[in-house]
Amino acid sequence: MIKLEKLNGSLVVVNAELIESVEGSPDTVINLATGNRYLVRNPVDEVIALVVEYKKKVYSERKCINPLEGYEKK
Repeated sequence: MIKLEKLNGSLVVVNAELIESVEGSPDTVINLATGNRYLVRNPVDEVIALVVEYKKKVYSERKCINPLEGYEKK
């Protein structure tokens, strides 16, 4: 989830996994896979940086799971 600022100044938290596209014209428009759209004050580059930071954090915390762990030949 990333925190963004709507045009009216209120905070909106968006699921970064659902973002399909980000448009900058002059306001930033975020299009989600659900069909929802958000107009935000954050510039496109900032939104991209927030998504990249979020994904780095989420995917770096993942642990690789060995499905054979505990079943190795002895």
